[in-house]
Amino acid sequence: MPRLVRDRLTWVIYAQLALWCYFLYGFGPVAPLLRDELGISRTLASLHGTGFAVGGIVGGAVIPALTRRYGRHRLIWGGLTLVSAATVGMFTAHHLALTLTFATLGSFGGSLLVNGVVAALTEHHGTAGPAAISEANAAAATVGLVAPLIVGLAYSTGLGWRVGLVLVIVPTALLAVFAGVRAPEPLARTVPDGQGSRRLPGTYWLAATSLFATGSVEVCLTLWGSDVLRAHAGVSAGVATAAVSTLIAGMVTGRIIGGRLLLRFRPTRMLLAALGVSAAGFALFWAATVPWPAMVGLFVCGLGVGLHYPLGIGLALAHSDGQPDLAAARASFAVGISFAVAPFALGALADAVGPHTAFLLVPVFLLLSAVVVTRLERVTRPPALLRALSAAEPV
Repeated sequence: MPRLVRDRLTWVIYAQLALWCYFLYGFGPVAPLLRDELGISRTLASLHGTGFAVGGIVGGAVIPALTRRYGRHRLIWGGLTLVSAATVGMFTAHHLALTLTFATLGSFGGSLLVNGVVAALTEHHGTAGPAAISEANAAAATVGLVAPLIVGLAYSTGLGWRVGLVLVIVPTALLAVFAGVRAPEPLARTVPDGQGSRRLPGTYWLAATSLFATGSVEVCLTLWGSDVLRAHAGVSAGVATAAVSTLIAGMVTGRIIGGRLLLRFRPTRMLLAALGVSAAGFALFWAATVPWPAMVGLFVCGLGVGLHYPLGIGLALAHSDGQPDLAAARASFAVGISFAVAPFALGALADAVGPHTAFLLVPVFLLLSAVVVTRLERVTRPPALLRALSAAEPV
């Protein structure tokens, strides 16, 4: 069995990924606050989710060229620098065009960082690479759990959510000063011939459709869950922003429990079960008219949501017909499109019928994923392969 040695470089990389997650999950629940502050519609506020999607998609397109030119070490630190710059920009931005610009910039930087981190851990730890990546994601998600609490607390105490978000530059600067290690650079490699010449099989596109649907669920809950808490469950703006941490806590717990259950059950059945748990949690969240049941519903929903992406990307790679690089690239676009389309669609619907009714779009996405995963259940590859692939999911 591979042994994971957590040396100084490993801890530095874990910290870099965690700092990105602080921005990612800290910014997610402030969309309703920006809507109030800027006096804009939910449709326009949801464009921040679209900005995140655009930043990630553009990053995925240019990462190979940037890595070849600047190296992985610079790519990681360059990405983290852009994330920090985005938080500083947000601190001073009070116009929609500027907040959209900095949301896109932060997402672009995050995509550079995540790609570099995953590759660096893989090459640094060899056969223990998947374990290191999984552990890095768990640590980063824990920091993501804290971020909405800090941002919500800063807002509730009158400092403003921007103060809570910009705090990330302090540990970033300290890490840059005291890191003292360099990420390993890419090994000599060649681009596989014909990687894009063969079509991905139909079963792959079923898995990609599931990724689109579950990505839509996650981004809708992250960006607009706090709005529903305010509108239907009687939660104050500051508390609603912090309450999104209950969703993330559920996601972290779901990944820990699900990783063990996957040793016994087929991945497709695990994903169907996760979708069912998400649906049950959503029903409780949506029906609640007081804070605590709504937050419990968010936590239960998170238990399922935490498994959606790891299992979905594992299925996609397993059904790639021996083309994992092409499959991963196409999967990133599926998730990116979900982050672009779903928040905008939900925001536009909320402007027409209100946020509570508009949130019924979430179970529609859950149903779409369940339908395609049910079809995949008949042709799933051996669970051991999928477990190995699922261990290397990005945040």
